[in-house]
Amino acid sequence: MGKLIFAGLWACACTLVAVFFAIKLATAPPAPAEEEPRIANLELVSGESLTIPIIEDGKVTGYFLGRISFMMDKQKIEGLHLPMTQLMTDELFTVLVGDKMIDVGKINEFDVAGFRERLKTDLNKQLGGDFISEILVEQLDYLSKDDVKKKNEGNGQDKRTVTKIIDEPSPYAKSVQKEGH
Repeated sequence: MGKLIFAGLWACACTLVAVFFAIKLATAPPAPAEEEPRIANLELVSGESLTIPIIEDGKVTGYFLGRISFMMDKQKIEGLHLPMTQLMTDELFTVLVGDKMIDVGKINEFDVAGFRERLKTDLNKQLGGDFISEILVEQLDYLSKDDVKKKNEGNGQDKRTVTKIIDEPSPYAKSVQKEGH
C-alpha cells in the first residue's frame, strides 16, 4: 500500500514539473524594447570642449567648461553639413551667460533635465526641424577666476577647485558607448 501511494505522488510530481516547463518554454519571448529601434536610428554627433566666460559687472568672474554631444536622427541629417559647434556655443552663451540658467552660488538647485530640454528645443528651433533627439551633457563644470589665478601664481601645484555641475552623463551616452557608435 505504501509503494502505491509513493508511486502516485511520484507520478504527480513528474507531471507538475513537466507541465511547468512545457508552459515556460511555450510562452513567446519578450518583445524587444521600444527604445532599441529608436536608438538604432540615432547617430552620435560628438561635441567639442567649450570654455564659456562668465562676465559680471564688465569683468570675467569664472568659466564654464563643457562638452555636449547630440543624438540626431540619421535619416534627417543625411547629406546635411550643420555647424553644430557654432550653434552649440551660441546656445550655451545664451543659456549660461545671457539667461544665467545656472546660479553658481546654488549649483545643487540646477535642473539638468530642464537644461537638456531647453538646449534641445532651442537648437531644433534654430535648425528648423526635429533634428536633435537627445542632448548628452558629458561635462559641465565651473572654474572661478580666482582658482585660475591660484594655478598661475602657484609653484606648479594644482590648487584649483573645479565645481562639477553634472556628475552623471545621460543614460543614452552610456548605451551608445556600449554599442560602440
